[in-house]
Formats: sequence, structure tokens, C-alpha cells
Amino acid sequence: MWQLSSGIFLGWSLGTNDAANVFGTAVAARMVRFWTAATLCSVFVVLGAALEGHRGIETYRQLSPLTANMAFIVALAAGLTVALMSFLRLPVSSSQAVVGALVLVGFWRSQLDTSSLVKVVLCWLGTPFGAMLVVVVLYYLIGKLMNLLSPTMFFYDRGLRWCLIIAGCYGSYALGANNVANVTGPFVGPDMLTPMTACLLGGSAIALGVFTYSSKVMLTVGRELVQLDAFTAFVAILAEAITVHFYAQIGVPVSTSQAIVGAVLGIGLIKGVRTIDRKTLARILFGWLGTPTISAAIALGLYQLFLHLQLV
Repeated sequence: MWQLSSGIFLGWSLGTNDAANVFGTAVAARMVRFWTAATLCSVFVVLGAALEGHRGIETYRQLSPLTANMAFIVALAAGLTVALMSFLRLPVSSSQAVVGALVLVGFWRSQLDTSSLVKVVLCWLGTPFGAMLVVVVLYYLIGKLMNLLSPTMFFYDRGLRWCLIIAGCYGSYALGANNVANVTGPFVGPDMLTPMTACLLGGSAIALGVFTYSSKVMLTVGRELVQLDAFTAFVAILAEAITVHFYAQIGVPVSTSQAIVGAVLGIGLIKGVRTIDRKTLARILFGWLGTPTISAAIALGLYQLFLHLQLV
């Protein structure tokens, strides 16, 4: 099935942009090496996709039913958009890219389920703000626990390193569970992929993106937006993981990029607004607003081409 090539490309693009965010703050804080982070992230992404990825796939199936050729258009438009944003070093939402293309195609074919769309959009809005709230709670709770334990500097550094690794693995698992639907979800249906095959193939494509082109976006979030130490990096990753996993449980694919940016901004608000790099924040917001629009525009162009070739 040649149409699946665009889904694999989208998975690679997602891996370059979204997946590394679960370890980005840890790598930027120099507590975890990039290749260690990439390896662990890849393993747990595939695990999360295999065990819990089916819920998000069902949401996409409800949003707009697709043929194989239409799924190709949606995945290719989203993949090109996310790849462009990765080149610009902007953490964006692959969910927004997929839904932007999916909404355009569904609207054009009069097959759009608006109730499912409203649910998805509300979850998008809740992701960064939810992560921001979670990080504030975790910052004070874990901070108080650390003060009660009063560890030595040696155990503090060693303990935080392991905490960062564990939180990153959990975040990677949540990413796979939540975002694999973006990659191969449109290809699940009659005469196409089964949900389990889609989850395994999509998770593997994401892992490939992590290894090949993820370091630049990782450092944009972990280093340029707000300067993080090891403790705040751990809290930010844990808040992101909890937020994304929550949405995986209700079956709505959301963005790890938006979750980690919301968590990092929460840290910035705790430390003081002046610690936030407003220029970097403005670039990230531009990426968020532009992603669904650009993806929809590309999908429209591809749809018109396929109509001309009588493929849809």
C-alpha cells in the first residue's frame, strides 16, 4: 500500500519535532546525554503506542472517514508542515497539522463530524494551560519533599539524574500512547491497517525521527525559552508526561510540544516573568497558529491534484 509512505514520513517528522521534547529539558540541563535520551525515548514511544495508542485512533476515525488516497493526502500535508517547522526549530503540534488537513478534506467532502472536532479543539486549548497548572503544583510539592529529605549534594545530583530519566521514559510512553494516532490513525479502516499494526508501525516511524533530526527542536524548548536547572527540568518533564497521558486516556491526541512549553512557561512564571525569552515564545506561538493553516493549505493543493488525476 503505497499510500502508507506519507504516514511513515509524518511519523518521522513527528519524531523530529514532538518526541524529543520529553527529554529536551534534561538534555539542555546536561543531566542526560542526547543519545541516551534518544534510545530510551524510542523504546518507550513504541511501548506506549502498542499498549494504549488505539484510543486516539478511534477519535480520528469518528472525525472524518477516509479512503486510502485521502489518508495519504492528510498524512503528507501534515508531515510536510511539521518537517518545515522542525527546520525552523519550532516545536509545534502534529495533532494540529493532522486535524488541519483532516478538517479541510472532511469539509470539502461534506463528511466532517463537528462534535468530535469541538472535543479535539477544547483539548488543544487545555493542554498548555493544564501542563502549566500541573507544573506549579509539582514544583511546590516536590520542593517541600526535597527540603524534608535534605539529601547531600552527591545524592541530590545522582537522584535528580535518575528522576529525569524516569520522567523522560514516562513522557515517551505517554507520547506514543497519545500521538501514534496522528501518524497512522488515518490509515485504519476497511482494507487498510488494523489498529495494532498501525500503532506498531507509527511508533517505529516516530522513533526513527527521534534518532535522526530531533536535537535542534529539543534545545529550543529546553534552553532558549527558559533557562532550567536539573530540578526544574525534572518537574517540567513530569508535568508534561502527566498532561499528555491524561489526554491519551480520554482518546484525544494532543501535542507534547504544547505540553512541555506550557510546563516550561509555568516554571518561568514561578521564577519571574523576566526569565521567559519573549522572542522565542513569540516564534513558538507563531508556529502553533500557523501549523493547522499551512497543513490545510497543503492538503487543499494535494486534493485538487488528486481530483485532476481522478484518484479521489
